[in-house]
Amino acid sequence: MLGIIGGTGLTQLANLEITHRQVARTPYGEPSGALIFGLICGQEVVFLARHGYGHTIPPHEVNYRANLWALKDHGVDRVVSVATVGGIHPDLIPGTLAIPDQIIDYTHGRSATYAFGNDKPVFHLDFTTPYCEAMRAALLQAAAGAGISLRDGGVYGAVQGPRLETAAEINRIERDGADMVGMTGMPEAYLARELSLCYAAVGVVVNHAAGRGSSADGIQMGEIQAVLGEVMLQVRRLLEQLVINDAAGLCTF
Repeated sequence: MLGIIGGTGLTQLANLEITHRQVARTPYGEPSGALIFGLICGQEVVFLARHGYGHTIPPHEVNYRANLWALKDHGVDRVVSVATVGGIHPDLIPGTLAIPDQIIDYTHGRSATYAFGNDKPVFHLDFTTPYCEAMRAALLQAAAGAGISLRDGGVYGAVQGPRLETAAEINRIERDGADMVGMTGMPEAYLARELSLCYAAVGVVVNHAAGRGSSADGIQMGEIQAVLGEVMLQVRRLLEQLVINDAAGLCTF
């Protein structure tokens, strides 16, 4: 079953026919909210708002472990994460969608693994390719089917938040090789790997990163809201096509 994690601007899915809500309990505490079960184009999916349904949980306080565990525990085996990002690469202008293929982690102090305690052997998982290639391919196929233009690939720089970055920090992150910057990409992607979830992200570019383009002299929050309203329509179309393709057996999960 497909799980969808919605970020800023996607606290609910207008195209989701809700069947029921399920309050989840996990060994790692409570997830960001109830799991929303429903149908998209007749196919069952589960939706979870990463920041809570009132968008009240900042990125550094999201219980990523509980969120992923709850989805897995309720039958989800593949996950699409929708996350807003700032564009660093010149191609990533506001309103662009990107399917990243790599991550650089700048976060700190987050509960980043299920491996803890002295009663379990230490394990190390390969994270060379942090996203599930089957899900990335399915998203790219869905975009083509829906006539949506997006960028294939890119490096996601995951920062701590909730504050936005300085122009100097973006210069550094760019030198490190990142194409976009966001606050929720890690540890979410790695926790999904630990749970053997087929996980990929849709980066929704809502602003130029600090010091770039229209954000050269500062990031205008009003402009972000205007972009969000339009680009999330594309995200919903993308998800619909993904579900349609999955139901038709066109995806290779």
